[in-house]
Amino acid sequence: MAVVWITGASSGIGEALAKQYIAQGDKLVLSARREAELQRVKEACIEQGGKAQDILVLPLDVTEHEPMAQKTQQVLDAFSSIDVLINNAGISQRSLCLETDLAVYKKLLDVDVLGQIALTKAVLPIMVKQKRGHIAVTSSVAGKVGVKMRTGYCAAKHAVMGFYDALRAEVAQYDINVSTITPGYIKTNVSKNAVIGDGSEFAEDDDDIAGGMNVDKCAAVIIKGLNKSKKEIAVGEGMPMLALWMKRLFPSLVFNMVAKKA
Repeated sequence: MAVVWITGASSGIGEALAKQYIAQGDKLVLSARREAELQRVKEACIEQGGKAQDILVLPLDVTEHEPMAQKTQQVLDAFSSIDVLINNAGISQRSLCLETDLAVYKKLLDVDVLGQIALTKAVLPIMVKQKRGHIAVTSSVAGKVGVKMRTGYCAAKHAVMGFYDALRAEVAQYDINVSTITPGYIKTNVSKNAVIGDGSEFAEDDDDIAGGMNVDKCAAVIIKGLNKSKKEIAVGEGMPMLALWMKRLFPSLVFNMVAKKA
């Protein structure tokens, strides 16, 4: 029975992961900004057979770094260890570079990069002391392939791929695993919650996300990969998965393809 801490647990991939981990018999720490939504996810996990005492609702804003040490201690007080940390909090973008305020780029980096790093740094000493642990981060195919309307999002997701690849090399000596998760189009609210050039919400589903992979199927692929300690977990269907392969072998072809995409 592992203690699994999931950020971005109030919806989407994070919520789906929570439900499947509780069905697996693990203990959960659910974090996001919206406490009411976290409570809803907790109740859904209990309805699936989870025990209330095995689920800790821990509201957290990843852009606020100072409380992270205290939050980490709260997890230890509740469950005595932290076995898996899944850095899943994040926001996307739907705006051209020419239309995007610099403050929006800062927000994307604060949430999608520095927030993940800050929580990882709070938890990492615990795992070093335990001499075991698993740290994961939800990146994206956009962390491998640059696409229109997502310059800031792609920058952030490329950054976390680099950071966690380097971290993996540093912590291997402590028997700590590090996994990067690279979803393609997954049917969640990621498009609706994305920011546009002035920082407001996009508030729409785009066609790619609306037709994306079922989120429960996505979560099952991720957990299977994490259980096998896979270093990189690609999850999705169709062209994004093909693009990962093509980028390595035919980068110019991918560059031309994304330039022509509407």
